[in-house]
Amino acid sequence: MIKLGEKQELEIIKKVDFGVYLAEKSGSDEKVLLPGKQVPEGCDIGSRLEVFIYKDSDDRLIATTKTPKIMLGDVRMLKVKETSKIGAFMDWGLEKDVLLPFKEQTRKVKAGEEVLCAMYIDKSSRLCVTMNVYNYLLDKSPYSKDDKVIGTIYELSDNFGAFVAVDDIYSGLIPKKELYGNIEIGSTVNARVVSVREDGKLNLSIREKAYLQMDTDAEKLLDMLEKGGGKILFNDKAAPALIREKTGMSKNEFKRAVGRLLKEGKIEIKPDSIVRK
Repeated sequence: MIKLGEKQELEIIKKVDFGVYLAEKSGSDEKVLLPGKQVPEGCDIGSRLEVFIYKDSDDRLIATTKTPKIMLGDVRMLKVKETSKIGAFMDWGLEKDVLLPFKEQTRKVKAGEEVLCAMYIDKSSRLCVTMNVYNYLLDKSPYSKDDKVIGTIYELSDNFGAFVAVDDIYSGLIPKKELYGNIEIGSTVNARVVSVREDGKLNLSIREKAYLQMDTDAEKLLDMLEKGGGKILFNDKAAPALIREKTGMSKNEFKRAVGRLLKEGKIEIKPDSIVRK
């Protein structure tokens, strides 16, 4: 069986002026063309070649000896070559670009940017790519608790948080309570593995452990005081939402940082503000 979107070894069963025809073995009814410019020197009928199978502009199966940047079921970063009314055309290393349909885009993409995609076969039996990569990511990573990882944000959920493709291939999640700063789809993040779930997926944090993060947060507050003329116009009794909006910290993280600076004698807490000593 000739497999669309995959690499496989096939046998040359016929030579023609414009290339060779390949099949699983001599006598097979199913065959595919390998264009002449792709045929390695010295090949003849009976030679076996490793090829990738895709479809040409006329929607016919065709073989290539080139290795594309993405194959069926893979998750990879691809560059947008151009956009159109039906979606975006992505560079995957072959002559014919692959389509990222509009309905498979989790945000609007533009020419020149790199986008995390997975390859699938659509209802018309054509190879396409999608930005909805959740079901294509691996759930058995080599990482353990407290390991540092790098990943790409591919989905944001109001209920769950930020879904991350760790190393662009493993499934991870930054819970909503752990999010802060400017996080967008396509952002690259450095994170810490908080836990490995029973299903193998990773729970992540972009904050350090509390005792380490306290130092970072305290420095952040000192910087805010510097930029605010020595004053922050709220204190540790402010609403959690306000603290999160202004500092990117949870109320507990904010209180720990304030406590550190207070103990060091660097600040003074006023009824409605914090001031630098």
